[in-house]
Amino acid sequence: MRLRGSLAGVRVAVTGASGFCGGQVARTAAARGAEVVCVGRRPGPVGTHRFWDAARAEPDLSGTDLVVHCAAAVGDPSPGPAAEAAMRAVNVDGTARLLRAAGGRPVVWVGSASVYDPRRDRSLVREDHPRTGQLGAYGRTKATGDALALAAGAVVLRPRAVYGPGDTQLLPRLLSRVRAGTLLLPGPDVPLSLTAVENLADACLTAADWAPGAYNIADARPYSRDTAVGAVLRAHGVRARIRHIPPALALAAARIAETVSRGEPPLSRYAVDQLAHPVVLDLTLAHARGWSPTHTLTDYLATLR
Repeated sequence: MRLRGSLAGVRVAVTGASGFCGGQVARTAAARGAEVVCVGRRPGPVGTHRFWDAARAEPDLSGTDLVVHCAAAVGDPSPGPAAEAAMRAVNVDGTARLLRAAGGRPVVWVGSASVYDPRRDRSLVREDHPRTGQLGAYGRTKATGDALALAAGAVVLRPRAVYGPGDTQLLPRLLSRVRAGTLLLPGPDVPLSLTAVENLADACLTAADWAPGAYNIADARPYSRDTAVGAVLRAHGVRARIRHIPPALALAAARIAETVSRGEPPLSRYAVDQLAHPVVLDLTLAHARGWSPTHTLTDYLATLR
């Protein structure tokens, strides 16, 4: 299956197409000529819809040529068995159901750089970085699903911090943390990989040609955390000073917040970790397959002005 350029004549099943990443994959596939089948609880933005509850049943993938699995339980809930079970039902058990239903069809499984061990240096993270020690249910369940997908011979993409039109997680959370004209960030400025949703969608639709295995996906170059955050604030018309606090203090506050919160805490250990330390993805393997990201944070922010 050659998927560079036009997708005319290719029937692509996109799970989670009603969501942020899946919706972008579906729209991009349709724009390239594919017949899109949106598989999930709600219809996607284009194509036809087949109902699927990832936590309960196997999907109907009949008649499709390629499966792009974007459906996932996302978020950063307080620790506890209920949150773990809810995420496992979709990110692990749902993955197993999807892989069984796929049969011999090529599968591109959208994973996450959250699987990488935060206790190891991540100044340049390759795909063989250890996948243990995750700080939350999302990272743990995505790591287990990642392993299932790899064992089944899928192509696993590991983006970090996906942003863009329709984002309901990354940038909205950041903006909500501004208090009294101040945004507190843990520790000094660090380099961070971010991933434009358009870059991720492009990778999803070319990766079926790649050898099975894991591939990091991100924008071409890492960003200065403070510079990127400042640009996001300005693009949204938010006037705020960025101030640094000791990571140990932020971590202590996160532990308290996770303990007292019944839902998603205002601050978590995972969030502190992701902001306080360099996390840069090595894109060598994806580049070797001929893939190059073309979108940047600057491109996205320009659309908001």
